[in-house]
Amino acid sequence: MENKAAVRFTLGKQSSMAPERERSEPDGRGNKEGEEIDGGVRLMYSANEGDLEGIRELLESGIDVNFHDIDDRTALHVAACQGQTDVVSLLLQRGADVQSTDRWGSTPLADAIHYKNHDVIKLLEKHGAKLLMAPMHVNHAREVPEYEIDPKELDFTNSVGITKGTFCIALWRGTQVAVKKLGDEVFSDEEKVRAFRDELALFLKIRHPNVVQFLGAVTQSSPMMIVTEYLPKGDFRAFLNKKGPMKPVTALRYALDIARGMNYLHENKPAIIHRDLEPSNILRDDSGHLKVADFGVSKLLTVKEDKPLTCLDTSCRYVAPEVFSNHDYDTKVDVFSFALILQEVNFFYVSDHMISK
Repeated sequence: MENKAAVRFTLGKQSSMAPERERSEPDGRGNKEGEEIDGGVRLMYSANEGDLEGIRELLESGIDVNFHDIDDRTALHVAACQGQTDVVSLLLQRGADVQSTDRWGSTPLADAIHYKNHDVIKLLEKHGAKLLMAPMHVNHAREVPEYEIDPKELDFTNSVGITKGTFCIALWRGTQVAVKKLGDEVFSDEEKVRAFRDELALFLKIRHPNVVQFLGAVTQSSPMMIVTEYLPKGDFRAFLNKKGPMKPVTALRYALDIARGMNYLHENKPAIIHRDLEPSNILRDDSGHLKVADFGVSKLLTVKEDKPLTCLDTSCRYVAPEVFSNHDYDTKVDVFSFALILQEVNFFYVSDHMISK
């Protein structure tokens, strides 16, 4: 049976899920001066300090390796926070519960990820640790966003990958949808998690016939997902490669579809800059019209970018040069990309015109 002492271990780094006040400030409920320190708390102190011999002695004396303090924190939580890889290894060997949760719902793995202790992350995962909560998890049901989709409603039985690697097709309430996943393996990458948050925030702001429709998201469990409408006719790049010469009226219609979608984004307050407008990020719907998609590197005009994009983030061919530099830029970078797409569409129109001659 697990022991729990009416004391709080307050040394070192605290739970990754605890409110900032409780994470940084002791509340005075620890042992008073002159009181004998509980053996379980001494175990947690030794884990904090990396005292392997002290830990062995305490465990051999009968102290429970899964001792919980008043916050349900264990020595494994403490060692994971501090990045004490050797201590984590020893505690796991002695039977520490790798999935133990504190009163805020944080596991040793969640703590290790929060404090970027990568060696500890690998060790815990090797011993079967699974991240129980997504980075956007809320503590109360009333805080769950209205757009939240129950992942159990998404059927991936016949799922296949589409366009870019993170997208796949799923069945949701009898309808095929496109799903973009953020797997557990990138939860320790703050940039990727932030990019997911930013893309979701943008989707919540936009709704237009020439922009792919946002349906909902999975943010309260892992893997996190963004769910959008699925357009089975594929992207504009595949269409251009397959279709070849097109009629002038068709070329004009496609150009207007793209322009309307981008104008809607640019007229948003503040303006949304796509930054990766290119044929494979433009999709065709059942009526043959085009919709702008993939907002993975998009941003609001008012947001200052920490660092410039690279060719690993986008398709370099269509991106304006200033996007790759530290210079300020605005919606005109999307106009640059649009012009290159028009040039490509115009090539097919010219080819058709010459053939008709």
